[in-house]
Amino acid sequence: MPILLQRPFTAISLALALTIAGGGAALAQKKYDTGAGDTEIKIGNIVPYSGPASAYGTVGKVMGAVFSKVNDEGGIKRRKVNFISYDDAYSPPKAVEQARRLIESDEVLLLFGTLGTASNTAIQKYVNGKKVPQLFVATGATKWNDPKNFPWTMGWLPSYQSEAHIYAKYLLKEKPAAKIAVLYQNDDMGKDYLKGLKDGLASDPKRIVAEESYEVAEPTIDSHVVRLKSASPDVIIFFTTPKFGAQAIKKLGEMSWKPLTIICNVSASTATVMRPAGLENSQGVISTSYAKDASDPQWTDDAGVKNYRALLAKYLPEVNPADASAMTGYNMATTMVEVLRRSGDDLTRANIMKQASSLKQFPQEGLLPGVTITTGPDDFQPIEQLQLMQFKGERWQLFGEVISGELGN
Repeated sequence: MPILLQRPFTAISLALALTIAGGGAALAQKKYDTGAGDTEIKIGNIVPYSGPASAYGTVGKVMGAVFSKVNDEGGIKRRKVNFISYDDAYSPPKAVEQARRLIESDEVLLLFGTLGTASNTAIQKYVNGKKVPQLFVATGATKWNDPKNFPWTMGWLPSYQSEAHIYAKYLLKEKPAAKIAVLYQNDDMGKDYLKGLKDGLASDPKRIVAEESYEVAEPTIDSHVVRLKSASPDVIIFFTTPKFGAQAIKKLGEMSWKPLTIICNVSASTATVMRPAGLENSQGVISTSYAKDASDPQWTDDAGVKNYRALLAKYLPEVNPADASAMTGYNMATTMVEVLRRSGDDLTRANIMKQASSLKQFPQEGLLPGVTITTGPDDFQPIEQLQLMQFKGERWQLFGEVISGELGN
């Protein structure tokens, strides 16, 4: 029987063993900032559940449902997501109040999916001063892609300027002589859209023959639509939020006025805009999309849409799957879950921003084929592709190719 000779455990061997053990412990060490721990991740959110943009409240509800599902399935590395969502009624001062409450009282790790251009503008400097991630804001303003000056703020939606640039490309090609009228919301959102359109039409700026802006506090925009008609445009473009988009399309029908009509993506919901406006009035309206429409038969057997429908059926049966805001909330929240998973046990605010800015062609299951999420340390614009669509019958129908809406292209 062989004899195993044991060598003396020298001081050098002991030192080496301790070094290896210490290194392993360092590698396994968990890192937390305020709002994170072994059992919980606190996430703050602000959405207009009331007020003139309350149709967007669905976004926050579906986000919450996604996190509930994650928690029911064991959480993220056994940590439950504590999703704290407050109403700001689409009011910037209220948004500031709620942001302070979330960061200073609730002590959240990060803000996620805060909705509205004006509201996010109101809190951006404060949040960046606190070095709290303001991640995947639910607004397409171009300003969210500014990592140099606001390294803690990142958008998610395609930028409004990029989207409007696509409409300009379409009109220059398909309607080269058409006169254009524009109705836009008199805030950062509407002005961003308008700038994108004008930049896209820079070669022929006189094409825009009329502009009307409205205030979000106005009960109706009917008078603005009437004034635009007096300019006899061939094309009318609505850069509005859902309530006013539905009013505008309905008013066109009441006036028996049939110009080529374009409505921005944020107001292209079948459930909250097109149906309330009247299906007969909505025929032929053009918009863009980057996400799947759950009411479209082509996605009946699509795995991503099936997962989306199953989530709503279990957690929010009262929400219509055809509501584009519901799909937006679903896609944004599943992106956030991916970032948290990639962050592992390093749940520091700096690492979360690092992971959020390191997404490479992430194939979000609710996005259209060919549309992926890509970010980098110098590019905080996750989605830059869209596809044109037209409303026919009871739903939107996609046409053309997926187009890069990146400004300058």
